[in-house]
Amino acid sequence: MNKFYITTSIAYVNAPPHIGFALESLQADVLARWRRQKGEEVFFLTGTDEHGAKIARAAEVAGKTPRELVDENAEKFRELKKSLNLSWDNFIRTSDEKVHWPVAQELWRRLEKAGDLYKKSYQGLYCVGHEAFVTQKDLENGKCRDHQKEPEIIEEENWFFRLSKYSEVIKEKVESGELKIVPETRKNEILSLLREGLEDISFSRPSKDLSWGVPVPDDDTQTMYVWADALSNYISGRGGISEWEKHPADIHLIGKDILRFHAAIWPGMLLSAGLPLPKAIYVHGHILSNGQKMSKSLGNVVDPFELAGKYGSASSPQAGADAVRYYLLKAIPSGGDGDFSYEKFEETYNGDLANGLGNFAARILVLASSDTNKSRIHTNDTKIDSVVEEKIRIVREGVYKKIEEFKLNEALEAIWGLIHFGDQYANEKKPWEKKITADNNRQQTTTIYNLLIILDNVAALLAPFLPETAEKITKSITNKEEEITVKKIENLFPRL
Repeated sequence: MNKFYITTSIAYVNAPPHIGFALESLQADVLARWRRQKGEEVFFLTGTDEHGAKIARAAEVAGKTPRELVDENAEKFRELKKSLNLSWDNFIRTSDEKVHWPVAQELWRRLEKAGDLYKKSYQGLYCVGHEAFVTQKDLENGKCRDHQKEPEIIEEENWFFRLSKYSEVIKEKVESGELKIVPETRKNEILSLLREGLEDISFSRPSKDLSWGVPVPDDDTQTMYVWADALSNYISGRGGISEWEKHPADIHLIGKDILRFHAAIWPGMLLSAGLPLPKAIYVHGHILSNGQKMSKSLGNVVDPFELAGKYGSASSPQAGADAVRYYLLKAIPSGGDGDFSYEKFEETYNGDLANGLGNFAARILVLASSDTNKSRIHTNDTKIDSVVEEKIRIVREGVYKKIEEFKLNEALEAIWGLIHFGDQYANEKKPWEKKITADNNRQQTTTIYNLLIILDNVAALLAPFLPETAEKITKSITNKEEEITVKKIENLFPRL
């Protein structure tokens, strides 16, 4: 059985989750579910980044210890699994001293053994939002582009990682596709950086300034910086270095603002440690609010729990979670930016889910389970229309191709194309014009049979995207050797 290992980045827990991280989690969830659907053995890792100055400051403002704050917020990120029906296999926390710390420290020792760590005094511009030193070229009007805040000037003695040593080999691996970057625009972006040459990077902070973190091995004056700590979660969360050596990540799914960390610093660390690189890095864009990046530091975030809860109902509890899943996966291009507003969300819900999928499913299932039909169609009396069969084949191949290319929004467009085809097919054949039984009017019975086949295939293709909705549809259609039995279901997506 083929194995597949996919990760999200780990979320920073200075505040509860917002829909930006939900987007990344959902994209990874689709890829994981699709691979499972293909019969592969999947390991899907997510988790939380729980160290750093920003955490310590947020805890102080909240009147809590850093441990209290991260425990509280990490649990909220865990709860996304239930609220959005995520299928991750492990949730790693970087504050886990038993599971994560030993791996981070072992990786540090490997870099030190390779001669790639050295200590020096350094003065630089420090962005608290990124937990990173930045340069003037990273700023716009003297402020961080992402956080719209001026960086602090910091002077201190730190450990540095000799990242410059690995510029050329990383560039070669990206150019050759050995380290695949998707989409192409992000590959070109990182290649531009690599061709300029990478600089050595600060790899620790003085413990007196940053005590909330993983201690540097054999140096109690220093605490590990974010790279050495957070990035090693992909190894600790998988079971340790020996597991990574056997099967490194097939896909790291990340946001575009941390591309440099994952496509330059992380490969450099792995090369220094003598470990294999991930096979691919898939990069998504940002969810915008009025054209501006949605972020906790800017205070313009949307709560995914509130969003899912608002659009669920007693008759269709899955509608809320699957509506959020659909909007984020469809309205936000997988590799680009997209805008969110409640107005757009409700417009998409009514147009695509209530009037589109929901109406099509109800229309076919009500017709097939009418009193005169006794909810049964004998397959010996029917056959699949060659036009229907060919359309399903083309759509299925198109959906699979788009998922492989990390164009999940386009995969959903293709599935909705099959729904529209089903509506057109029904309108042309008009199976409701005569009463239908299993014993007469073969043409009408065959039409309903073909519509059920279309609906069943829509559900199968939707399963990685809208798992609960797809399951509801699938359970309503029982396709046995000699007959299909059908039962009506509640409205999948009641109109708002």
